[in-house]
Amino acid sequence: MSVAEAVPVILSQQNRASVANIAEAKVIPWTIWSSVAGISCMAIGGIWDFAWHMSIGRDTFWMPPHMLTQLGALLVGISCVHAILATTRSRDLQKRAVSVQVFGLQGPGGAFIALWGSLAMVASAPFDNWQHNAYGLDVTFATPPHVLLFLGSFATMVGTNLRMADLIHRSTPPLQKRLVRLLLVVGAIGLAPLTVLIINQTWFTNMHTASCYLAIALAIPWWMIAWGWGSAHRWGCTIMAAIYMGVGMAAEWLLPLIPAQPKLGPVYHQVTHLVPLCFPLLLIVPAFVTDLLLQRLKQRSWTKAVWIGPAFVLSYLAAQWPFANFLISPASRSWVFGTAYFSYKDPAGFLYDPYKFEVTEKTLSAFLLTMALALVVSVVTTRFGLAWGEGIRRVRR
Repeated sequence: MSVAEAVPVILSQQNRASVANIAEAKVIPWTIWSSVAGISCMAIGGIWDFAWHMSIGRDTFWMPPHMLTQLGALLVGISCVHAILATTRSRDLQKRAVSVQVFGLQGPGGAFIALWGSLAMVASAPFDNWQHNAYGLDVTFATPPHVLLFLGSFATMVGTNLRMADLIHRSTPPLQKRLVRLLLVVGAIGLAPLTVLIINQTWFTNMHTASCYLAIALAIPWWMIAWGWGSAHRWGCTIMAAIYMGVGMAAEWLLPLIPAQPKLGPVYHQVTHLVPLCFPLLLIVPAFVTDLLLQRLKQRSWTKAVWIGPAFVLSYLAAQWPFANFLISPASRSWVFGTAYFSYKDPAGFLYDPYKFEVTEKTLSAFLLTMALALVVSVVTTRFGLAWGEGIRRVRR
């Protein structure tokens, strides 16, 4: 793939000159690599944490997935502190010209955002432990410590990607290509927690409900399009979706190889290994359609959103709806698709039929109304993603 394909945004001669005069980047700083490594640790820790809760239970705060997640937050925090202090103490006027000032400190704007995120994640840990000691096990994912952890993790990804977007606009073409790839990797990592937020609505037994596609319209387009379009890569959204699916399938296939058994009750299923969460959503289909439309549509952003948003939802429906028929059938109950895996505390097969489509909308009119709402919402979230992506393309500090 040529550099022109990877980064098709061509700066004007005036902008080239101004960027060249402001601290042209020649290598990827170690602080960026450290932040990406920390975000990767957070992603692995999150996947492992869900499997641990489903297979063993929250036996102690000091479980390995929690430690790995907090290690990732610390790596991001240390990297950001170094970048901020190095800029604050530097006498290089060019370096300081591409920084922002916060409370007397100077540094890359993204570093301040990512630093807040890492501090929020670290602060959520004792808060979460206190809540468990005071109130017992979580009855819902949306507890205050979890929300703080979730917001902090997204802040680390946003801040790190903004730092890379800044470097992309003032670096040589070979370096741009590597930075774009890293930016898309971090963007892809952000898709996983978004799908977890809507996991109840998008579980395979709910894939024949309009609520499933409304949830997708709310959660996915804004993030995927922001970084896919903002990266200026022709296939940015497709690459992100492919990475998301690749990581999800790897977790589906590798986690069950690790022995584990429940330490809490009640135990409805005798688990002998780590239980993966679920087979990843087929987001690569709407991502591919989105990239095709982004390459061809030259209209204003709202017009693009009117075309891309509904196309995103409808192409996802065209792929996921028939795939759901397969997932609910006996043919999917293998290690490849993992629909036979259940948490030790899931009363599937005892209190309910786990292979039966749920009915959320009681009538056809309710289904069509909810689908219409999903299409309208998709336009709004797509427009937000396009606006954010345009901002990413203009980041200069």
